[in-house]
Amino acid sequence: MAKDSTGGRDNASQRFMRATGRLRAIFGPANRSSLVHDMTEENKRLLAQREVESQQWETLQRPDGSTYVVPKNRDDQSLR
Repeated sequence: MAKDSTGGRDNASQRFMRATGRLRAIFGPANRSSLVHDMTEENKRLLAQREVESQQWETLQRPDGSTYVVPKNRDDQSLR
């Protein structure tokens, strides 16, 4: 297994995976891919799309403190 560049120490998930090796035989394997990688072009496009979609909503707060989400343009029926 490759070590990361932070002094040769494994991260917490790698230590956990080694410590629970026999349990994984019962509960199934976990994903061991790296979490420190650049975003792919597809993921960048999806993120941009989700950000645009989230801008069409606004969060309102009730007097009791609870919140809810409504469309910014209340006349636009395509959002419903």
